[in-house]
Amino acid sequence: MKTRKTRSAGVLLFAAVLTLALSASAEETRLNFDTATVDTPPADFSVALTGGGGPVAWVIKDDPTAPSGSKVLAQTSADKTNNRFPLCIYEQRTAKDVEVAVQFKAVAGRVDQAAGLVARFKDKDNYYITRANALENNVRLYKVVKGERTQFAGANVQVSSGDWHRLKLAVQGTHFKVFFDEKLVLEATDATFKDAGKVGLWTKADSVTYFDDLLIMSHDTR
Repeated sequence: MKTRKTRSAGVLLFAAVLTLALSASAEETRLNFDTATVDTPPADFSVALTGGGGPVAWVIKDDPTAPSGSKVLAQTSADKTNNRFPLCIYEQRTAKDVEVAVQFKAVAGRVDQAAGLVARFKDKDNYYITRANALENNVRLYKVVKGERTQFAGANVQVSSGDWHRLKLAVQGTHFKVFFDEKLVLEATDATFKDAGKVGLWTKADSVTYFDDLLIMSHDTR
């Protein structure tokens, strides 16, 4: 018969092995764009457009106020088409359960001043997205299905233009959490997209938005 001490040691050993296994399976990527060349598209990303309007323009820009270094990834096209959603997708990672976070600054836009994070991206017309909007002062969680955007959670949050904020999306199974400036602001469930997909960045209409310090953390990487 095992003694209590032996059983306790076994439990501790199992917990340690489990922790190591989870740590080994996790993969983290941090991108701050500081080695990129100004006025060129970002390496390892592809661009796309949901909806209508003119072409997107994702390029590296100088910004001395950037949270790290002095370079940022910017969406600079200012087409005012309302149903226009520029995408910049990171091609080096596919994951189902993932945390993706970014620092963003709303620079300009008369129709919108939006910054978004994409997860479980299948193609330009099918993905999840959370976004913050400095003109509306809110954060929303959407699913885009066959090009149609449907909100399934939202919260009113003060989003100032010209300042850096942090937006984070955590997806595990059908459970979603959204954090704004380190505070949990949204929590919801949805089962539309259950498979792994890519992650990326998003804006709307004429939003000129800067992004920095993109963090991607997942346990089911491919």
